[in-house]
Formats: sequence, structure tokens, C-alpha cells
Amino acid sequence: MLLRRTTPVHFLHIGKTGGTAIIQALSPIADRFGILIHDHSTRLNDIPPDHRVFFFVRHPISRFVSGFISRFRKGAPRYHYEWTEAESRAFGRFQKPTDLAEALSAHDSGTQGQARDAMRSIQHVRSSYTDWFLGERELDARLETIVLLGLQETLCSDFEVLKKLLHLPRGLSLPKDDVLAHRTPREFDRRLSPLAEQNLREWYSNDLQFYEHCLLLRAQRAL
Repeated sequence: MLLRRTTPVHFLHIGKTGGTAIIQALSPIADRFGILIHDHSTRLNDIPPDHRVFFFVRHPISRFVSGFISRFRKGAPRYHYEWTEAESRAFGRFQKPTDLAEALSAHDSGTQGQARDAMRSIQHVRSSYTDWFLGERELDARLETIVLLGLQETLCSDFEVLKKLLHLPRGLSLPKDDVLAHRTPREFDRRLSPLAEQNLREWYSNDLQFYEHCLLLRAQRAL
């Protein structure tokens, strides 16, 4: 499929993948360059198949840690979103990402049940790539319209690639301020025990498979 440069280009905002920083950088010039910025509710299949799209993904375990801490601090300091009742129960029991992840395999059925309830209740933690994508086949089918499949892990360098692909101003840059970029404050403990990582790999097994497929597509493009 030959795409015209006049075809709209959509930013698909997947939670906890650096999207706030991308939006902060692109918002002032989005209209001028035909960029349509979407919120978390937009899925890939909501975007017309002949329109261009770009998005960023992140390793599911890192995304879990970021999502847990983001909701634990209620989005502060950039935002303030109160906990739901279920989140209040979850954070009343688990104050660190590793504690929640370890509890998924607790021998005590009550603790394990609380952990599973928390994983299904905390915003960002409960989300999955299936909230935005039908699966690997959908990506393969839309590959020609995907301008950039970026990684949060290489956000800065991928943003430079995006600028070249969309012919954006050379001076455009991601926000350096941690609040504007909605980065996790350094004082929060992001460490995970080996048991916690093992449990998360099992919990997010489908997301890990999807993420690895994204890496494969990137390698094929030699990005």
C-alpha cells in the first residue's frame, strides 16, 4: 500500500510507554503536521486502515512496575486521580511492586487471592496489550501503515527517528522535566525479586509474546 504524506498520522497512546512525554512534545505542532493524538481508549482497529499510525510499547514487567507506582502515588505530581475502592484495598495490602508480584504465588490462599484481585483492580497493572491490539496478526496486516513501532526503552532515540520520518522540526525535543514527562520519581523502589519476576512472566505471558513480536518486527525494519 502506497501511503501519501497527506494521509493523517495517528498517535496510539498505550499506557505507561512514554506517551505523556510524546504528547507534551508533539501537541504544539500536531495540527500543522497532520498528527492526530489519541487517548488511552483508542485501539488500533479504531484507526482507518489506510491511515498512518505510530505507537510505543514497553517490556510488560517494566510496565507493571511503572503502572503500580503511578497508581500508588495517584498520578502525582503531574496528575491526581483518586484510588477506586478496589485500588484502596490493593494498596492497603501491597505497598511495593515486588510485594504484590511475590504474593501471586503465596502458599496462603487468602494472600494469593488478594494479590490476584489487586492485579485485576489497579489501573495500568490490569491493562494488557489486548486493550489496544487484536494480536500479532493485526500488526502484521497493518505493518505498511505503521510509521514507527517505538520502544519506551529507547524513547529518546526513537523520537529522533520519528522526527525524520514525519519531517518534524529538528529542534523538537522531549520534555526534560520529570513532572512534564510523568516519569516515576526516583525515591520509589522499583526492585523486583527473582520470584516476583517469575510470577510476572507467568501473569503477563501473552503480553510478553506480543512484545517479543514487536521486537521482531523492529529487527526486520533494522530500526
